Amino acid sequence: MEETLRHDYAPFIIERGKIKEFALALGVKNCIHYDKEKAIKLGYRDVVAPPTFGTVIDFWNDNHYYQFLKKLSLTPEDVLHGEQSYEYIEEICAGDEITGTVRNRNTKDKGDKIFFYLETNYFNQHSKLVLIGRATLVTFNKKEVQE
Repeated sequence: MEETLRHDYAPFIIERGKIKEFALALGVKNCIHYDKEKAIKLGYRDVVAPPTFGTVIDFWNDNHYYQFLKKLSLTPEDVLHGEQSYEYIEEICAGDEITGTVRNRNTKDKGDKIFFYLETNYFNQHSKLVLIGRATLVTFNKKEVQE
């Protein structure tokens, strides 16, 4: 099936505090996520967002991920998170303004389950692609479950 839906995230300013909170939650110890001076000494523009930070952009956005689920006629209670991967193109640093577009690239009906294959492209304030997120969502095929 061809791409059926897309959802544009609102511009999202990357804050040092959010980077620090996320790094702490992940248990990441690297100083580039906490200390601006050390990050700059190591060649970065500012503190660097840790891996999987795209999730923060998805869920803390004014046009958040749950709005996209609605477009797919899904609720969070209906969805299993089947798989997630990230392709890192360039670091995301504090002060960056990130926009993103999530697309449903494919939907497959596999008997009692439906699989949604999503791809999100994240761009910085210079319109440069910095991150690609890919996810598989799984939900039960309600018509099958009711039978």
